[in-house]
Amino acid sequence: MHIVMIGTGYVGLVSGACFADFGHHVTCVDKDRAKIDALLDGRIPIFEPGLDDLVASNVAAGRLKFTLDLADVLPQADAVFIAVGTPSRRGDGHADLSYVYAAAEEMAPLLRDGAVVVDKSTVPVGTGDEVEAIIRKARPDLHFSVASNPEFLREGAAIDDFKRPDRVVIGVNDEHAERVLQAIYRPLTRNEAPILVMSRRAAELTKYAANAFLATKISFINEIADLCEKVGADVRDVARGIGSDTRIGARFLQPGPGYGGSCFPKDTLALLKTGQDYAAPLQIVDAVVKVNAQRKQAMGGKVIAALGGETQGKTVALLGLTFKADTDDMRDSPAIDIAASLQAAGITVRAYDPEGMETSKAVIDGLVYCKDSYDALTGADAAVIVTEWDAFRALDLARAKRLMANPLLVDLRNLYSRKDVERHGFTYVAVGR
Repeated sequence: MHIVMIGTGYVGLVSGACFADFGHHVTCVDKDRAKIDALLDGRIPIFEPGLDDLVASNVAAGRLKFTLDLADVLPQADAVFIAVGTPSRRGDGHADLSYVYAAAEEMAPLLRDGAVVVDKSTVPVGTGDEVEAIIRKARPDLHFSVASNPEFLREGAAIDDFKRPDRVVIGVNDEHAERVLQAIYRPLTRNEAPILVMSRRAAELTKYAANAFLATKISFINEIADLCEKVGADVRDVARGIGSDTRIGARFLQPGPGYGGSCFPKDTLALLKTGQDYAAPLQIVDAVVKVNAQRKQAMGGKVIAALGGETQGKTVALLGLTFKADTDDMRDSPAIDIAASLQAAGITVRAYDPEGMETSKAVIDGLVYCKDSYDALTGADAAVIVTEWDAFRALDLARAKRLMANPLLVDLRNLYSRKDVERHGFTYVAVGR
């Protein structure tokens, strides 16, 4: 298959490289010259484990190419994937679909007869209808299809998720689109990955419903963690007790400082807006959004409380800035709210993250960026684990105590055991324990 991927962001680049690794001929197109130049030079503009090697091997094999010129490659494409950004629109939380519609308008005069246009971007219900209408208006005699194929990739594990998915969702309104997408994903049948075929609108809604449900599990266990602290229970025991129930499942029941990232925050807001538009209010999702916002704001207060309420002249080391490990993504990271709360209280914030330092500099002002964990801990009155990077799971606590002004560890990811930390002379504050 000849595939064109419009957009070389997280979804487009990972998907394009994986499709090429399946044996398809893929061209990734982007308007950002700097990004395309970097890719042509072998430099990957995002951090994702294994992606640099995957891109390099498929470029060398001649299956993966990059270009700025859509007109040069689109007329030969069997399938055109739209993988552009759909950020939250200012003011109402609705997904900004301007990039999706612009892509549809630009591709319309270039599509060959029989081409399948696939929305890979996360889009609200009915977006495929509008994309189809845009192309139909420009090319009323063209035989083409529009499909929905949402992604379910976890940052930090995206390649494995793509190649060994729990499921592949294909939303189509005609048999031709189904045949083309089944052919594209045929290599996955060796892994017995289920391919779920449904209507285009059902596929569009599935993506939002999945992310909203996972966000609900996170907010739920965070509230249970707060209750555990009040009643003297350990949230890890509670999570294990309920997660062992196959109807519930153990994943996404790890308490922490709240969810962030490129998907959950914007997708829950977009789903709420869709519910409002169709007069079907989603009260549970609305509560999840509010709980998560409160959660992230409360974490700074948790650190200040651990300091005994004394903030002037204090220094805190933030270990981790990205919203999760194995990514450089700072979008809606809890670290943003935590740093802001600490700085507003007059606390100096020293920070270290294995991959997110440069990204953070464009998002958070006033941090003291450090070369490693121990540099960040030097002179600190408290250490705060914000992100669950492997680099923070086995700190030399004896060394950390010598470097710090005050041996206080606030573990917002529950990476350590209280016994081990306290044995080294630390005061230990965790979540839900």
